[in-house]
Amino acid sequence: MYAEVDVFITNYTLVDPEIYQLWIDGHCAREAVSILNHRGLGQSAGATVELIASDVLDHYRTYSLLEKLLSNPIKLQEQLAFQIEPLTRQLLIEKYYEFDDTVIRELLGKKLSSKHRKDLDEVSEKTTVPLKSCRRQFDNVKRIFKMVEELPGKIVPNIQRYYLLSEELARKYSCIVFLACLRFETNKRRLQHLHFATLKKCADAIMTSWTYAAASGQEYYETEMDREFLLDLRELRILVDKEKEHKHLVCVSLKPCLLSKLYAELDGNFRVYSRALLTLACSLHRARELRCLFVELAQVLEVWKTAGWTGPDVELFLDAYTRCALEMDVLREADLKLTWERYMKVVTQCLNIMFFN
Repeated sequence: MYAEVDVFITNYTLVDPEIYQLWIDGHCAREAVSILNHRGLGQSAGATVELIASDVLDHYRTYSLLEKLLSNPIKLQEQLAFQIEPLTRQLLIEKYYEFDDTVIRELLGKKLSSKHRKDLDEVSEKTTVPLKSCRRQFDNVKRIFKMVEELPGKIVPNIQRYYLLSEELARKYSCIVFLACLRFETNKRRLQHLHFATLKKCADAIMTSWTYAAASGQEYYETEMDREFLLDLRELRILVDKEKEHKHLVCVSLKPCLLSKLYAELDGNFRVYSRALLTLACSLHRARELRCLFVELAQVLEVWKTAGWTGPDVELFLDAYTRCALEMDVLREADLKLTWERYMKVVTQCLNIMFFN
């Protein structure tokens, strides 16, 4: 009589982080072998170039098979064809969805269409990132954008739910999705010097304070601006009529802090600066003006830089400008005061971020 025996054979998928990174970076197998050999792998491991090449090709074949699953991380988590340790699976997903800031900066402001995908060779040449990697990054951005653009609630949890990314990486993608949904202008000449990290911080500030999700929670979309707030901003034109009082309070507050030359410049041009900020506030309810928000802020910064303002000078002025308006009787109504604070909080953050870039 024979005993019944259950046999289970497993074959865990091995992932070499160094080789996987080379594959992610868009290097072909031949380039990867050359890079590894140059790093001294053959000497340290006592392996010939042929053995390294065989190992790299084996890994590359595995990663190519996994790529279809990486486009849908939930499927990778549920599939049974590849036995993958949880930590290794997370590494595969996280690395696959990482991106180069320089590449994403080139993609911002452009439609995620097949036409632009065909033009990625220009992005590759400009950023020195291999074309294959540029295509991976383009496809990932487009895929995530299409998935979450119409989902209610906050973008970061939605991305994490469907793509299993870390909060840090999901937050980066959330800013890309937000900028794309609102179609913010980011490619004008005066904005081209701004890095992706700068635009990300600005997008974060806007999402935190100016969207429906920021004000009302799950039932609204974080990709939608709070229209009532944007319409309420028109009430801030009342500060134009009280410009002299506002100027007096700001100048009194800043006189001990500024050099005499800069104080004289502020005294002579306060109207220009104040009108620029208030005109912007009163026009943001129109879609076109909202899309050009960064262009308008960059224009204000150019004037200040031309006048010799430094970063600390900008911070001092914006703080005093915001605070002194709150001391005026025209902003005594609680709702109007809240609107002013909500507006200036984001504008101040964006101007400071953009100034230092």
